[in-house]
Amino acid sequence: MGFSIGSTVRFGWDTFKKRPWLFIGAFLLFVIAQGLLDVLSSANEALFPISDEDFLIADALVDFAIHFGLGALISMGLTAFNLAAHDNPGTVKLFALWHPHPYWKFLGLSVLFSIVILAGVLLGFVLVDRFGLENGLAIGIPLLFVLGAIFWLTFMFAGFFVIDREVGPIEAMKESYRITRGHRWSLLGLLLVLLLINLLGALALIVGLLVSAPVLLLAFAHAYRVLAGSAETRPADAALAAV
Repeated sequence: MGFSIGSTVRFGWDTFKKRPWLFIGAFLLFVIAQGLLDVLSSANEALFPISDEDFLIADALVDFAIHFGLGALISMGLTAFNLAAHDNPGTVKLFALWHPHPYWKFLGLSVLFSIVILAGVLLGFVLVDRFGLENGLAIGIPLLFVLGAIFWLTFMFAGFFVIDREVGPIEAMKESYRITRGHRWSLLGLLLVLLLINLLGALALIVGLLVSAPVLLLAFAHAYRVLAGSAETRPADAALAAV
């Protein structure tokens, strides 16, 4: 089942208007949690100076625990909350942000994504080494941008599948590949529209992000539900589908 950019964005906006303070509060909690990760990371750098080779391994392990271990919990909670908000906007509670299951599957997916990013960085170094700094960057930056965009548009819903259906990382990536096939240009258009909305929110003295970011997240959840073929049929949804 396909979807339209307009109806997806409108769904996010209409859902946000039902309980704006709840969605703003959830987003603020997410921002605070991310900020705490940065504080912990800074504290780790102070505890294990990277200039001291004896502490390099300890520093790397603690950084991994902070950014992957705790970061996965934060991402899981945000994903679970937005799915719950999409399905039941009138009854969802902030407690939905605490969703630690299935933790290891989601963490495995995060590690896989990081490996792909690392491979892209290494590819960039190879191109620079092969063609020189100027030519390597001229070739590598556009190439990595295109490859990164294709990768993201293909596997953008993998995390949703892990949370929603509790499948493993590989199965989640396969399912994301399946539902995005044939819709990637539309998804690219949706992402560009949502990024533009958030840019406008940021320009509105940053305060606009408190509205635009939750709308983006709700629209993103709706795109997943529609493409996965599991969007609930409600009167509001039927009206949006006709747009």
